[in-house]
Order: sequence, then structure tokens, then C-alpha cells
Amino acid sequence: MPEPQVSVDEVASHLGVAKDSVYRRIEQERLPAHRAGRVWNFNLSESGEWVHAGDAGADDKKEPTR
Repeated sequence: MPEPQVSVDEVASHLGVAKDSVYRRIEQERLPAHRAGRVWNFNLSESGEWVHAGDAGADDKKEPTR
């Protein structure tokens, strides 16, 4: 059974950051997220792996790669 998707509010709470930080990291293409229309969804396991990989503490001012 696939893992349930969570909202920006829920992933922000899980990671202990503000929603603005979540959106900024999505924009910088650093936080694994899935878009369904206008709504961003997350797998908590992917978010946890991202934190443990050390990407969560990276410099916020990094330019997005395109």
C-alpha cells in the first residue's frame, strides 16, 4: 500500500520549520515534493531521508538549478 501524502502544514510541523521555509526549499528544488494541481504533497519518509542526508541544513541562499 502506498504511503499517504501529507500537506505543507504537516511536513512543516514534522520538520519543525515554518511553512515559508518549506515553500522556499521547494522553490530551490531541495525538498522532495509532489505537485497535484496547485497543491504540494509530501511523503514523510522522503522528507525524513532528505533530512538525514544533510540537505535540510544546507544554505538557504543557494540558487536553484534549472
